[in-house]
Amino acid sequence: MSESTHRRTGSPATPKPDDAERRATAARIVGALIDALDATLSCRRSALELSVLTLASGGHLLLEDVPGIGKTTLARALARAIRGSVARIQFTPDMLPSDVTGVSIFNQQLQEFTFHRGPLFAQIVLADEINRANPKTQAAMLEAMEERRVTVDGTTYELPRPFIVIATQNPVEMEGTYPLPEAQLDRFMCRLSLGYPDQQTEARMLMAPSGRDPLASLKPVCSARDLAAITATAARIHVAPAVASYAVALLNATRTSTRTRLGASPRAGLALLAMSRMRALVNGQAAVYAGDVRAMAPHVLTHRVVFSDPSVASGPLERQQETLELILSDVPAPHRA
Repeated sequence: MSESTHRRTGSPATPKPDDAERRATAARIVGALIDALDATLSCRRSALELSVLTLASGGHLLLEDVPGIGKTTLARALARAIRGSVARIQFTPDMLPSDVTGVSIFNQQLQEFTFHRGPLFAQIVLADEINRANPKTQAAMLEAMEERRVTVDGTTYELPRPFIVIATQNPVEMEGTYPLPEAQLDRFMCRLSLGYPDQQTEARMLMAPSGRDPLASLKPVCSARDLAAITATAARIHVAPAVASYAVALLNATRTSTRTRLGASPRAGLALLAMSRMRALVNGQAAVYAGDVRAMAPHVLTHRVVFSDPSVASGPLERQQETLELILSDVPAPHRA
């Protein structure tokens, strides 16, 4: 069958042996990352899987939970597992944008301004309690998260690759917080809650020697270059027209439902397909199926939708996902995808 015939039918072309080998190698690395984190951290494996899939897809991650759950430890573990540089930003209401991006300082010896890079210039950035920062400082991260670069005093600086922001935020009912604007929420590929560990896992954690670094036994699994290669490999996974149309139907359902005031954006569709491709890669598939899109939809779309019911909009993540499930359940899946 010719290449033009493949394009007309929407069926994936016969994969080259090196393509299949690259997918298998990428899937092994992603699986090894998940296993390494699961052996080290006291978190639900499903949350770890979603975190790694987001990182491997080149996206940003939003963790919403109460203090002490392990959000910072997860960010450190991800950085160590991929041999990447990590920086932590502890957001406060009085923080300035220059505290995040960097500042130009006049060098008297050179008689010119020298740019001193801020904590954003790291491969993995933990934006701790991001909703405690004022809106002006929150907005300083928009360019970095979308374009992987920052502009200071009219000069643009490229950020390292891969670049991922793992942001944490306190529940909105806690005092001293500023809700993230929709434009910034749309930059996060996924939003999840780690949740409390089960009783047996928490008991094992309490029995561990006091003062021991929980990440002491964690060894690097891959390099930043390996991670970039995984992202590129997943981006080439085939998406049939029927699956793409199904993804658009899910997005459209969030825009037309009476349960929402604001639906998912086209950027949300790109993020949904990126996560669906990564899920297909991990499952050893050469193409994305409708089940991949449906499985990723709640994690990718929930924080991008503004719900009509105030109790849902300001409620916990679980209730918002339940409402989104009601919206998406009315969309029929394609029969052969």
